[in-house]
Amino acid sequence: MEYKELTVSTTTFGADTVSALLMENGAAGTQIIDRNDLPDPDHPGKNWELMDRALIDQAPEDVLVKCWLPENEALPLTERIRGALDALRARDQEGALGPLCLSLDTIREEDWAENWKKYFKPFRVSEHLVVKPTWETWDKQPGDLIIELDPGMAFGTGTHETTALCIALIEKYYRGGKLLDVGTGSGILAIAAALLGATDVLGVDIDPDAVRVARENVEKNGLEGRVVIRQGDLLKGLRETFDFAAANILAPVICMLAGPLTSHLKPGGLFVCSGIIEESASEVESALLSAGYEILDSRRKGDWHAFAARRL
Repeated sequence: MEYKELTVSTTTFGADTVSALLMENGAAGTQIIDRNDLPDPDHPGKNWELMDRALIDQAPEDVLVKCWLPENEALPLTERIRGALDALRARDQEGALGPLCLSLDTIREEDWAENWKKYFKPFRVSEHLVVKPTWETWDKQPGDLIIELDPGMAFGTGTHETTALCIALIEKYYRGGKLLDVGTGSGILAIAAALLGATDVLGVDIDPDAVRVARENVEKNGLEGRVVIRQGDLLKGLRETFDFAAANILAPVICMLAGPLTSHLKPGGLFVCSGIIEESASEVESALLSAGYEILDSRRKGDWHAFAARRL
């Protein structure tokens, strides 16, 4: 199968905004290539392994945000994205978001599945949890919990701010019980919860590719007895109740999900949500409060927000 690869040139400051724009206009995920995110081989930090200097030198000067659209959907979605970029450029009077130029290319599925790997390196996502691609190595320290991850086509590798926010809040607030991960993607939140002690986790995703990849990742981490991955559309057909729920998805979906989720959360149950761009944070907070939640925690990382809320 062939895909259209859309690439937008921007800046470090604008990368998250462009990433959100692409996803809000039809992209299922994004990749951000920013040489500022790559390690300095002369001063390796605790969160990175050493990396080939030649690869760093080859990284583009501009920050690039990429997404991939199926060939049969590419034309209308590309035009919609082009219009959204034009509107964004008109509002960016200071030029802080860079050129916002859009380029297109055609790429085969198997090429896409391999090319992004060179930019996906291990990183510490919370105090104890480390995300490690299955093809990489990590010098494990005492207390480290390693998430072995092969995202395949189920994960946007560019920005992990939202993932880090969710995992940090799960690590802080999860105290046992059954856990639901809505829109599980690669299964990273479900796996993180299980490594933190959850013994009964359900991950749900509408995308069959995501379900397949998540199940493979659960198996790679030896968690088949604790994590179940199921294909489904958000909460549709769900009959179980949970002590804890997590959702790393877009703000409008969280607003739509907040009310119905209360039927699947036990009284006092917790809901951690992220994927919320700065401009939508107040809207999500209002939706949570209106649905009968108490806000326990609000965090920000870059342009992204996350909430931890308790069902009253």
